[in-house]
Amino acid sequence: MLSRLALGGTRAAIDRVDDAMVILLGGRQRLAGLAGRIKRDAGLAQTDARREHRVRERARRLAGRAGISPSSAERLMRLLIAEAHRRQSRASSPLSEPTLPMAHSGPSSTRSASAPSPLLRWLPPPRRLRPWLARIPGPLRQRAALRLLAPALASPRVRRVLEPIAGRRLGIEITDLDQRWVFELRADGLHLAQGDAEATVSGSATDLLLLASRLEDADTLFFQRRLMLTGDTELGLFLRNLLDRLPWEAFPLASRILLQRGARLARDARQAHRAHAGRAA
Repeated sequence: MLSRLALGGTRAAIDRVDDAMVILLGGRQRLAGLAGRIKRDAGLAQTDARREHRVRERARRLAGRAGISPSSAERLMRLLIAEAHRRQSRASSPLSEPTLPMAHSGPSSTRSASAPSPLLRWLPPPRRLRPWLARIPGPLRQRAALRLLAPALASPRVRRVLEPIAGRRLGIEITDLDQRWVFELRADGLHLAQGDAEATVSGSATDLLLLASRLEDADTLFFQRRLMLTGDTELGLFLRNLLDRLPWEAFPLASRILLQRGARLARDARQAHRAHAGRAA
């Protein structure tokens, strides 16, 4: 049962990658058409053998670092270059081509058009809270985490989705706060579990908030290694796919509002800190 669910989730993730590849192909073709128009207006040759050779060689080098066959990457680039030639040969649109569609990982990946306020850099980053949290007795921190999570998982719809992992020990680790918990879902609700977790999700407080609030999707966060999974591989993969299947609308409205506002604040504060650090450097 668990294997079939994990396979289904993995196939759904592959479908999302395929969708992104098609969107990227469309963007590349539009750019190729624009490049063709620019070359014609400038009186330049439509093909550039040296440029195409560099493109193929770059793909081979990147393939080697990514652990895939360099020859496969080169074949892909040859196909893309051939498509670019066809696009450029019939490109007739003006330089002001339509805006390219941006690939995204889901509805939760939308960003605010305005930059975060620089004043947010004065908000202490989560890691500054670590010494204060360490003063709170461990059992009290454990119970507080349980009281925060348990109501969100009380919905029958959410429980049905989570039913395949009932009785499994799942861990959450907030790396920058140095906090970790092990939970177990039972028939009467969520409980703190004894012993080591079978699979653990770990990441910064901000990234875990972005995941919980649906402002970022699981695939993006795990692909960028902002979140990590350790422990039982099969259970971890299933848990990763399960995160995207949870019915967001079934969570209490107050919890959704609080999560999203808190996640936006944490995300914007982190961006403000990084922008300030970049200027200071």
